[in-house]
Amino acid sequence: MFKNLRYRFALFMQGRYGTDQLSRFMSIVVLILIAANWIAGNFLAFPGSLQFIKISGIVYAVLLFLIYFRTFSRNIPARYAENQKYLSIKSKIGSFFGGKGRSASQHIEYHIYKCPQCNQKIRIPRGKGRIMVRCPKCGTEFMKQS
Repeated sequence: MFKNLRYRFALFMQGRYGTDQLSRFMSIVVLILIAANWIAGNFLAFPGSLQFIKISGIVYAVLLFLIYFRTFSRNIPARYAENQKYLSIKSKIGSFFGGKGRSASQHIEYHIYKCPQCNQKIRIPRGKGRIMVRCPKCGTEFMKQS
């Protein structure tokens, strides 16, 4: 019985977009809104809690509609473009907040210099003394202390 149901669902989903990172993010936002709505309704009594409950209910209902719309959509290029836009925004935000951690850890093992010609960042291992550095991008050679 379940095998037949799974087969029918697979046939139904053929040619449809399915889930992606944007849908997963919206699902997490919906779960957070549902939890906040439940907490505000049952435990908190602050001014405007009724308006918060109404607005959050509308927002998560719209998000649920969008999740299902995107999942069952047959317009795959449009959904793919939406997901790519979300990923580029997520990447910009992630690099703004978390981009410094990797470079900070690299400063322990490496010196990072900029090429005087093209400003390309070049990573040189520490402890090698005075070395001649050749830029991989433009080929300029310059002397640096490692």
